[in-house]
Amino acid sequence: MSAIATGMAASGVVDPKVSGQNLENGPPAMTLGALERALLNDFQRGFPLTERPFAEIAERLGSSEAAVIAAFDALRTAGALSRIGAVVRPHRAGWSTLAAMAVPEARLAEVAALVSACPEVNHNYEREHVLNLWFVVTAGDVAGVAEVLGDIERQSGLEVLDLPLEEAYCLDLGFEIRWT
Repeated sequence: MSAIATGMAASGVVDPKVSGQNLENGPPAMTLGALERALLNDFQRGFPLTERPFAEIAERLGSSEAAVIAAFDALRTAGALSRIGAVVRPHRAGWSTLAAMAVPEARLAEVAALVSACPEVNHNYEREHVLNLWFVVTAGDVAGVAEVLGDIERQSGLEVLDLPLEEAYCLDLGFEIRWT
């Protein structure tokens, strides 16, 4: 099971939900120590599914639970990772869809903030295309997803293109990080 989603490969992220992220200047820089590097590299898969996963990680790395939690928080704040959580196969628990919008450049930050304010949206990002704002909506069922997409259309005054899953591909998105 994949556990950590890094923000390091994301290009043009427009997501005010990421704590500490400044849309104009980007996330703050940080120096990665041995603990931070191990957290980013070693727990992309096989994240402990226990009552106290951070304590188990700390034990494996010879650290403390508090230090692991603080390091993960610093990595999130710096934009090096966006979330820690399970990746569930599509439509096994609720429903989701990929959506896209053609947003005028002058309104991009405004519409991205509107989209991110929806609790059913887990992330959004900018793309260099006429459809320049993309996001994923998750809800309990198809009707719930449709309601969120309709709300976004009404509030923004812009069309939302619903791109539902047609065929699932299970890709391992973990990758070995080679530190230089």
